[in-house]
Amino acid sequence: MAAPALPEEERLPPRRAGWRQFRGVLLRDKKAAAGLLVLSLFVAAAVFGPLLSPYDPNDMLFEMMAPPSLAHPLGTDDLGRDLLSRIIVGTRISLFVGVSTVVIALVLGVGLGLVAGYFGGWIDNIIMRYIDLQWAFPNFIIAVYLVAVFGTGLLNIIVAISLAFVDDFARVARSMVLTIKEEQYIAAARTVGVPTRRILWRHVLPNATAPIIVQATVSVSYAILGEASLSFLGLGVEADTPTWGLILADARSFISRAWWLGIFPGLAIMLTVLSINFIGDALRDFLDVREVAER
Repeated sequence: MAAPALPEEERLPPRRAGWRQFRGVLLRDKKAAAGLLVLSLFVAAAVFGPLLSPYDPNDMLFEMMAPPSLAHPLGTDDLGRDLLSRIIVGTRISLFVGVSTVVIALVLGVGLGLVAGYFGGWIDNIIMRYIDLQWAFPNFIIAVYLVAVFGTGLLNIIVAISLAFVDDFARVARSMVLTIKEEQYIAAARTVGVPTRRILWRHVLPNATAPIIVQATVSVSYAILGEASLSFLGLGVEADTPTWGLILADARSFISRAWWLGIFPGLAIMLTVLSINFIGDALRDFLDVREVAER
């Protein structure tokens, strides 16, 4: 007697089945699909920025504060620089800062959370008291303080925002580890003598990834806003480096005379952050559904 045919998703390898389920979530969630499309355009602008930019972003040979036209679709700024070119080139910096800061914060924060949650005791007390101290201050205030101490510049901005986000990842990771380490398969691994490093890497961390991924997605948008805010305050990158926050800062004095100077970079920030948040919401729903199904 022939065995009953399995559904197609159950015949696929787990990774391919997971991607197919996630694509299904994106297709059902129109906001997430639109966010993925918009974010893909910004990523393409970041990767191919110099090729897509119609002019040099620092070229000052054009008419000053010219309104949007066929020659300059987004107009020019107070120094005659093409605004579209500056926004396109600024996309690379903003996305690079957002992704790199989250990667650094994720590695440091998850590492601290794993160690604190798994070992407990005095190690947990020391780590979590530092996390509690950092948690008492807003992330942006911490970033401003670190930039004031170490100075401005792209590298210092990345380090400052990364350290400001460490506590968020540490708390999420620790809360998951406290639950996972009590599971029977962790006790069985300890019984048979599996090294602690292998237990953390192969058993604890993979089962704690769902909330960490969601936290990382949300943190990217916060990091982009953080970089834009620091640049707007003059605490970001050098003045000759076009970033969205710096473009907005330059537009402050002329917003009543040239509306396009503030509208278009503000729209770029808003669309990027909204797109990432929409994708993060869909990813959270997808991971929650998978967790429920696994239970």
